Amino acid sequence: MAQISDLPLWLRAYLRVYRWRRVDPVPLARRTKPVAESRVALITTAGLVPPGGPPFDETVKGGDFSYRVIAAGADVARLEEHHRSESFDHAGIALDRNLAFPLDRLRELAAAGEIGEVAPRHLSFMGSITAPGRLSSRTAPEAARLLFDDGVDLALLVPV
Repeated sequence: MAQISDLPLWLRAYLRVYRWRRVDPVPLARRTKPVAESRVALITTAGLVPPGGPPFDETVKGGDFSYRVIAAGADVARLEEHHRSESFDHAGIALDRNLAFPLDRLRELAAAGEIGEVAPRHLSFMGSITAPGRLSSRTAPEAARLLFDDGVDLALLVPV
């Protein structure tokens, strides 16, 4: 596991002075049906993009607050990583995208009857957003609406 001391000096200094935002807890929604009958979606913060799709914009001050849609039939190995953060080792994700976006494992769970079905669309966000206001006020409600429209019962967050 990486240690703070492994990070570049500039990043350690930045993290010391960064004004971390406090967010009031939000109660979790209760499941309305068993997991074995649920439609499940994945949400990752790994900055993954379908092949040829627009990468996340690293020039957006405070972080790119947009998201990318990944289809249920996507080839996970071909997803492109465009995560801007240097505060974690990207080597594992480079070897196996399922570490950050376990769509292949989700398909296996559906085939085994452990979940009802895989949702038709999944979402990828850029992690390391230092100014999350636009994400919270604009993007998150839009993304939630997309999953709601797809009839998603459970959304699994895979933070990176």
